[in-house]
Amino acid sequence: MKFLLDINKLMFFSNHRYTFRSTFLVAGSILILMLAITGCERTANQPELSTDATWEEVLKQARGQTVKMAMWDGDPLINAYIRDYVTPELQQQFGVTLETIGGQGSNLVSKLMVDLEAGRTTGDFDVMWINGETFYQLREMKVLYGPFTERLPNNQYIDWGNPFIAVDFQQPVDGYECPWGNVQLALIYDSEAISEPPRTKEALATWIKQHPGRFTFDNSFTGMTFLKSLLIEFAGGPAALKGPFNDEAYETASTQLWDWVRDVQPFLWREGKTFPEGVAQLHQLFSNDEVDFTMSNNDGEVDNKVLQGVLPKTARGYVLESGTIRNSHYLGIPVNAPHKAAALVLCNFLISPEAQLKKATPEVWGDGTVLSTKLLPEEWKAKFEQIPGRERIAPRSELEKQALMEPVSEIMVRLHADFREKIIEHASE
Repeated sequence: MKFLLDINKLMFFSNHRYTFRSTFLVAGSILILMLAITGCERTANQPELSTDATWEEVLKQARGQTVKMAMWDGDPLINAYIRDYVTPELQQQFGVTLETIGGQGSNLVSKLMVDLEAGRTTGDFDVMWINGETFYQLREMKVLYGPFTERLPNNQYIDWGNPFIAVDFQQPVDGYECPWGNVQLALIYDSEAISEPPRTKEALATWIKQHPGRFTFDNSFTGMTFLKSLLIEFAGGPAALKGPFNDEAYETASTQLWDWVRDVQPFLWREGKTFPEGVAQLHQLFSNDEVDFTMSNNDGEVDNKVLQGVLPKTARGYVLESGTIRNSHYLGIPVNAPHKAAALVLCNFLISPEAQLKKATPEVWGDGTVLSTKLLPEEWKAKFEQIPGRERIAPRSELEKQALMEPVSEIMVRLHADFREKIIEHASE
């Protein structure tokens, strides 16, 4: 029996106005039925990992396995961290070989849907780098292995009391994904051109109008996160958008947001008739002195991009007084992962104090840790409190005071669609 799924109708960034919650509930039901029909056969040489297996048994089964990790591979520092540090450490300490493949967001969702639609209960990868939008979809489809985080020895150090870690886009993690980094949106400006950056949306609008062509934002994830931060302020704060998607609340806040964007649009780079396709292009415009601002979803990126030579030494980062989005990125394991033992070992290593400290260093990555220093052994606590290299933006403990929780995933869908309809298409008229 074969089920045919229209993948295009289930892609995350849909332009349709129906919510994707019900769509993925239907898709999830279909996939569960398919799994029941096709069964859960495993290849003979890869037995299913018992949920009762001790950690010693997990380590024993993982040794000699090759674990494949699907991840965003667009940043050379992140790629180097995985290639030059994680890969050899995993092999040396645990006898596990790590291979990475490109893949993120809707691509991962589509791949898992196709696999399961075809009855492939043994997939092509074991671990995937995911966050809120993707997590929501995969949970609705019931294609995530878990709960598994309680099985990881280093789980004891995770700051689960932090809602920016325990909750992903308004959805409790519940052990179905493992946090491995925490970041906050930051605006980055040229301190040589700007002595004091605008810190409110009103001041920013005034600055844009007084400096035509020197500000813009990308039309991809980072730019939409910037708009989402403004949306929360227009809504009256995070509480106004908390919980399930509320169309009335969204429409009220977004009407004000699009009025703000249209008000400054003629004064944006290229008169707001076009926008950078991604944050990398925005960084390039900033580096070429075509604009005075760029931005990043990682508040630590201002330091590591300067160290890379991508941004000038005069770059400085900050957040708006009304706050910016803060969120975590996670590791998920598909239900059809062929090497679950090795996947658990990889996840556990990536949340170890040594691996978290390594990537928190700006010259390595500058990624925020998900560990609580209060829970760490004393020797590690001191090391985390003295991470060198963060010079061009306030400490994370300061930025947290202006941190905003992610609203539900549907809001990002609507922002993408409305931005194209109300701003981009309007500009071309």
